[in-house]
Amino acid sequence: MKQQSGKMNEFVKVLPEIQEALNSRRAIVALESTIVAHGMPYPQNLETANRLESIVREGGAIPATVAVVNGKLQVGCTESDLLALATEPKVLKVSRRDLPLALARKSLGATTVSGTLIGCELAGIRVFATGGIGGVHRGADQTWDVSADIPELAQSSVAVVSAGAKSILDLPKTLEALETAGVTVAGFGTDEFPAFFTATSGLKVPHRVDSAEEMAAAMHAKWTLGLRGGFLIANPIPAEFSADPQQITAAIELGLRAAAAEGVTGKDLTPFLLRFVNEQTAGKSLRANRALVEHNVRVGATVAAAYAILMQ
Repeated sequence: MKQQSGKMNEFVKVLPEIQEALNSRRAIVALESTIVAHGMPYPQNLETANRLESIVREGGAIPATVAVVNGKLQVGCTESDLLALATEPKVLKVSRRDLPLALARKSLGATTVSGTLIGCELAGIRVFATGGIGGVHRGADQTWDVSADIPELAQSSVAVVSAGAKSILDLPKTLEALETAGVTVAGFGTDEFPAFFTATSGLKVPHRVDSAEEMAAAMHAKWTLGLRGGFLIANPIPAEFSADPQQITAAIELGLRAAAAEGVTGKDLTPFLLRFVNEQTAGKSLRANRALVEHNVRVGATVAAAYAILMQ
């Protein structure tokens, strides 16, 4: 089965390099833009964005950072686009629910995991590397706060390389929600579900894969069978960059109490907690964040390359 680019319309713009890669069935790795606009402070965010694109190219693939630019869901970002996302105030955080108004108002928007998955699905990109997906928040039995990333993964035929789910979440419930949604979760070289800043969570992954070729074969099998939906490739942070689990847990608990006291909820909660944890750990969590994203992108490039070979 050959990879085909998705249906285009007036609200989608695929940059020429990405379109050429799609046409020639080359390996492509999608990247989200929220990490640029909301995940890190300037200038680390811009440095990270450029570094991630370089890592994709070093791995023999083409990077495709997704964002909302000038009324288009844009697949691929120019240098000026990345600079604007990194420096402009009040860049809109765009998931599925926000996309219609972001496009209609021609807002500058940074796509979340769910927003980026929509761009991947429309363009026909099959591999997306990020830091950590969203999931079921702690206390969701009271707040019903469950990330749109999970239902989007369930309907987008994309393999997402991630350091598990963000450790600020309820990880056991997140794994249960992924199972209910039919998302195939595979630990990449691990039997344990990673917890973003740390490689271990005490939770087993449903499946383990030990090579990009094995992962690509599973992708090919699922989508050739006609099963819609994606994969979560759970890729643990390298041990040398892993944060202290006790320190991270303590910082998250403090952050949750601070968020409750300040009335921070919804889409503002995750960036608030990530900033809080970074402050509490004296910058260690930010360094871990950058390291795990780079590692995920490297793995994403290898998976994209293996899948491209199958699609030739």
